[in-house]
Amino acid sequence: MEIWSVANQKGGVGKTTTAVSLAGLLGEQGKRVLLVDLDPHGSLSSYFGYDPDQQEQGTYALFQQKDTLAAAAVQALQVSTSMDNVALLPASTALATLERQAIGRDGMGLVVGKALKLIQQTVDVAIIDSPPLLGILLVNALAACDKLVIPVQTEFLALKGLERMTHTLAMMSRSRNKSVGFSIIPTMYDRRTQASVASLRHLRNHYGDDVFPGRIPVDTKFRDASKAGLFPHQFSNDSHGVDAYRQCVKWLQGLNAGSLEQVS
Repeated sequence: MEIWSVANQKGGVGKTTTAVSLAGLLGEQGKRVLLVDLDPHGSLSSYFGYDPDQQEQGTYALFQQKDTLAAAAVQALQVSTSMDNVALLPASTALATLERQAIGRDGMGLVVGKALKLIQQTVDVAIIDSPPLLGILLVNALAACDKLVIPVQTEFLALKGLERMTHTLAMMSRSRNKSVGFSIIPTMYDRRTQASVASLRHLRNHYGDDVFPGRIPVDTKFRDASKAGLFPHQFSNDSHGVDAYRQCVKWLQGLNAGSLEQVS
């Protein structure tokens, strides 16, 4: 099993859209995928019709039961999505209370990684959607992952959020004595605006090979797919946004990276 975490310390940059799109396209390849919602706002859960205000279990239960968790318990917390081979561990708004509960409790930053390890034989790729705030939930997402995917909206305020994120990664690398690598995905790109063009150029100039060689465009089909509760490729398989994420999946898997179009 591989664990991919989708994270950024700025909200509204396309984290949930990225998590859902990647999961659906990996599922399209026949992989067994588990989406993990670690955001108390529960946008990922809401996407598939699960109200985080009504969820009593889901990812919150992982922390409640951290010392007694078994594989069967983790599997029992999963719910269905619009694809048979993509499941979801939904979020509860109770996740927002974990920061206070974590005080004085050892091992709270490693709960999700340990829980996913219990079910590694039944999942090919787990994709974690994390909150935009540095705290116990984001730490769990960063500590658990094999791949860290950072969506960055192509506008200047989002670049500041990326700077905070890389600072956090540097701190974690020092504390763990282990480097945390990352892959940047430029999102919400609009070639008609100078802000998008200049922001994308900044990303490529400052982060080089860590940036996806393509870009995810603004695409209203993402919003429509969310309203329908479908993965974007199920709703509109030939849309520009889906095509861009399909290239992104190949790049993240190490396939055909050199053939993707570069932007000067």
